[in-house]
Parts: sequence; C-alpha cells; structure tokens
Amino acid sequence: MELLIMINACKIASASRVTAVIPCFPYARQDKKDKTSGDDEELTKRPYKNYDWKFRSRAPISAKLVANMLSVAGADHIITMDLHASQIQGFFDIPVDNLYAEPAVLKWIRENIPDWKNSCIVSPDAGGAKRVTSIADRLNVEFALIHKERKKANEVASMVLVGDVKDRVAILVDDMADTCGTVVHAADKLIEAGATKVYAILTHGIFSGPAVERINKARFEAVVVTNTIPQDAHMKECSKIQCIDVSMMFAEAVRRTHNGESVSYLFSNVPY
Repeated sequence: MELLIMINACKIASASRVTAVIPCFPYARQDKKDKTSGDDEELTKRPYKNYDWKFRSRAPISAKLVANMLSVAGADHIITMDLHASQIQGFFDIPVDNLYAEPAVLKWIRENIPDWKNSCIVSPDAGGAKRVTSIADRLNVEFALIHKERKKANEVASMVLVGDVKDRVAILVDDMADTCGTVVHAADKLIEAGATKVYAILTHGIFSGPAVERINKARFEAVVVTNTIPQDAHMKECSKIQCIDVSMMFAEAVRRTHNGESVSYLFSNVPY
C-alpha cells in the first residue's frame, strides 16, 4: 500500500515517468489457480475425497492483482529480480525488467567455494531445473535434480535424487526459501547420497516460521541469500546464513533505464 500511495503521489505531482523497483515481487508464488485450494492431506481426510475436484481452482491469482494495482496506481516501469515464474511479466502491460541473481551467484561460487570445479549444482524441485542447468553450463560442471514422488495423495512425498553427487560438493540452487523444509530435506538426501559438502544458494530468503532453527540444525556449510529481503536479523540468529549484495545490480539497472541504455548486459554480467 505504501508503494502504491507513493506511486500515486508522484503521478499527481506530474512526474513524467514512475519506475517501481521491487527487489522481491509480492505474491509471486500465487500466479495461477492451483489444483487444490488447501493441503492435499486435508482434502483426503474429508469424507468426500472422491469429489476433491470441486475444491480445485478456488484460489486467487494474487500476482495478477498486484500487477493491476501497480498499473492503476500509475507505475510506468517495473524493475524486479528473479520472479518465481517469468510469465508474471505478461501480467503487466508496462515494461518489466526481471533481473537475474545468476551472475552474482556465479561470482560468489567462484570466489567462496574452493573446490567448485568438483561440484554438482542441484535443484530441490523439478521446477528449478532450468535455472540449475543454466548455472551448471556456465560453470562447466554436472547438475542433478530432486524429484518429489507421491505414491498416494495422503502420503508424505519421498524425495528421489536424479544425478550423481558422490564425493562432490553439492550446491542447492532455488529462487526462494520460505520455511526451508524442502532445502533442509534435500540437504539430508544429498549427504546420504555421498556429497562431501552441501551449500544452498537462494535468491529470496524469506525465512518465516521455523526456518532459521531448521538451518541451524541442518548439515549446510553455508546458506547464501541475496539482500532482496533484509537479512541482518537472520544473520545474527544463524552463523550459516551469508549474504550476496545485489544493490549494485539494481543501481546499474536504474541508471541504464534512466539514460535509455540497454539493460540486457546485466542478465549475464555483474556490474562490479
């Protein structure tokens, strides 16, 4: 609401152009009507489980609503980073620059993981496979992915590792971590499969609920997040959390769009 009010204030003060810089796009995960509106387990406990299709598609598409609100408030341009689904750009009729944390992540891996050449980039779910293959190609290393398998609707998903991490450094890469259940489970799976060390690199560290406690107990060497969400408090509570500063990326994107230069250089390079 503050952002919308500020955009509107600039607009009615006759600003020629208003650009909203939103490092972590709100409600980005709510980008489609999901199959079920609640937990699968909850649905299967109900007596009418055969009719669970009736409970599908009753969720909001909040990302579209946020896009509409920003446009109506008067934003002319959006700069954001690592959208949960890049199709969210299509919710807008105004230009959206979706920056990538990937160049900064590659730089961090090369500088901070001594034996990165003997590493394996791992995606904790099938959805992040594209991001992982892109990073693995740039580093010229192997990649693996973890596939969640459900035997029955009400059974807990078992994780299946596809790929070989034995005697390698495993680097888990995902776009966001909320309660960290998936990445912690994935880390255990990788250690079982013979990985020597496990790092997690996540763009948006939300860390809600028991997340920090789970990271403290988990077998990570480090959990690396960018500062699209402020991390100072989390870093005090957990020594494993490290931060990549992406403010320079946004600063350069703002400078380039203001001067009418190309922003695509930032998609594959770090400006510092």
